Amino acid sequence: MNPLFQGTHQRAFGTWPLQGQALRDALRIAVDTGYRAIDTAQMYGNEADVGTALKAVGMKREDLCITTKIAPANDTAEAFLPSLRESLAKLQIDQVDILLLHWPPAHGDVAPSVQRLEEAVQAGLARHIGISNFTAAMMRTAKAATKLPLITNQVEFHPLLDQRVLLRTATETGIPLSSYCSVARGEIFKYPLFEEIGAGYGKTAAQAALRWILQKGVTINTMSTRRENIQANFDVMDFTLSSIDMDRIDALNSTNYRIVNRERVPDAPDFD
Repeated sequence: MNPLFQGTHQRAFGTWPLQGQALRDALRIAVDTGYRAIDTAQMYGNEADVGTALKAVGMKREDLCITTKIAPANDTAEAFLPSLRESLAKLQIDQVDILLLHWPPAHGDVAPSVQRLEEAVQAGLARHIGISNFTAAMMRTAKAATKLPLITNQVEFHPLLDQRVLLRTATETGIPLSSYCSVARGEIFKYPLFEEIGAGYGKTAAQAALRWILQKGVTINTMSTRRENIQANFDVMDFTLSSIDMDRIDALNSTNYRIVNRERVPDAPDFD
């Protein structure tokens, strides 16, 4: 796992689809709970709310790890850096810690997009760069397109989706995975196995699922507006699932339940 994602940064607080006061309240709870990695994106339309919320909580800038993502519409030579500067202004920061391409380009040629990420680092607007929703083949192409490390590929990752190909490619390329839809937007709660396994460790069904992801070497992004859920999603570092319980959860991969597909995102690639 990339050293950047050790400790607190293995658990990021996601902000989609929160807006306005609901986002500001949730972010304050998240920071009070211990979250220091915060995830947003141009497409979320909430960067300004994130910036206002983080300014209000009074954390030192160096103690936070802020991720944003370039929207596909801004992934052009003309719009890329200006859109990033606009994002930084909304976030009220001079440099984003992690800058991701939110989606691979629809035409499939990822190299120019990755090189634009490099330009953002060279311009001092981003510390680290990465990708999101890239297939295994795109991960290989992206790695070859830059001399800078790509520190993550943020993808849909949960126990009901078979992502073994991406896991193997993460090892092959050295580009770690980061999860979104980590509890499959609640779909895991239809499976009693998670509650059963969680109970064996004094944990909830959601905590069992999140721990499974972490033990796969994948960082997690979670979102909630409820204090108890925000706390529970954070409290997943004090237990370890046995190999037997990992295998039991692995068996659910065959469900292959994918949430984000071309019905939701028309320009999504053909996922592995």
